[in-house]
Amino acid sequence: MVSREDLVVKSLGPCRIDSPMLPLLEQRKRSYYNVDEADRVLFDDTASALAGRGVPVDQIPGFEPAGPRRKIFFDPSKTRAGVVTCGGLCPGFNDVIRALVMELHFLYGVQRIHGFCNGYQGFIPKYKRPVLELTPQFVSQINEQGGTILGTSRGEQDPAEIVDCLERMGINVLFVIGGDGTLRGAQAIAREVEARGTKIAVVGIPKTIDNDIMFIDQSFGFQTAFSTGAEVIQTAHAEAKASPNGIGLVKLMGRHSGFIACYSSLARNDANFVLIPEVPFALDGERGFLSVLRKRVQRSGHAVIVVAEGAGQDLTPGSDERDASGNPRFNDIGVFLKQRITEDFAAANLELNLKYFDPSYFVRSVKANPFDAVYCLRLAHNAVHAAMAGRTEVVVSRWHGRFVLLPIPLAVRARHTVDPNGDLWLSVLESTGQPPVFG
Repeated sequence: MVSREDLVVKSLGPCRIDSPMLPLLEQRKRSYYNVDEADRVLFDDTASALAGRGVPVDQIPGFEPAGPRRKIFFDPSKTRAGVVTCGGLCPGFNDVIRALVMELHFLYGVQRIHGFCNGYQGFIPKYKRPVLELTPQFVSQINEQGGTILGTSRGEQDPAEIVDCLERMGINVLFVIGGDGTLRGAQAIAREVEARGTKIAVVGIPKTIDNDIMFIDQSFGFQTAFSTGAEVIQTAHAEAKASPNGIGLVKLMGRHSGFIACYSSLARNDANFVLIPEVPFALDGERGFLSVLRKRVQRSGHAVIVVAEGAGQDLTPGSDERDASGNPRFNDIGVFLKQRITEDFAAANLELNLKYFDPSYFVRSVKANPFDAVYCLRLAHNAVHAAMAGRTEVVVSRWHGRFVLLPIPLAVRARHTVDPNGDLWLSVLESTGQPPVFG
């Protein structure tokens, strides 16, 4: 349950400075959209949910709308901005960087914008990472390439050292581009800033191809990722159909959330089986996955399997290893399934032509498709509006199709996952025809 208090956004103070965007917002013949700060975008979107609250209208939980304000907190002529990209690569990183710089420079008149290299390491003296001057000329074409011009890294860094760096450089607004772990880091930075009584706005832009950040309709890069995944599934389907008893096995990203596997499969409608972390499955037995797969291949001559990287981890040997971000290292479910399928067909004395596809890093590193490019730009614009208005410890979100400001503590409270009883998974079951349960 989310309360009204959970959605309150922190502010550095009252906004007393006329926004440089005011002439645009108050054109003589037209009034463009700008934020009514007393308004709210309701958290609930059904009549039954609203009725279930049982509270007056003014107590119904709602998000603060994102967008330009007539009054802002920071004086643009005296503002210095910082930008950092963290975590794994994701389509759209460079689009966001470019849009931040263009909006800050041309719409608000902020002239000093710094890019910190290699994630949070870029603030820590011992790593000796460079700091880039981000100008419109420097970023003008970066959206035409994948990756991030700032580089990235994983792992926690000391928030006190990060804030020391921000204070030394006179940074007033910091834009943090990343996923769940990155936002936790941004929260720690904002809390350190608050403890020192310093006026630095910390604003996040949600990046994760897994689409696993809570209370965000969609993180940037996700649509490009599942579009790329869908092309791989199409290739796997062609390979599977070309050989007797052909199987195309595709492993896609998704440690804890199966959104990429689900959407990629629905985009091409070529998958016969989709396996995700949220829905456990058994391999053995008459109703186990291997038996159902074998019967499918004997009946139809081929099959396409899509598996998320975090699926079936309970079936593989355990590991105590962790990555730089503290996440447990997963066993390769794709290689494991390939071995078990091969053994099962051999035991049944059946021919098998299995092709295994693992496009993980290719999916991460491509440039954003047109939809994500637009989405990145709009997220960046709204992040700038929020930061210049003194909003902090906040991430820009889209909720029920509206851009809103989401407090970071709420965004990192839990992980967004596929609902096994929801409409998305039902669509997958309808599309593949697979049993709801294996085992």
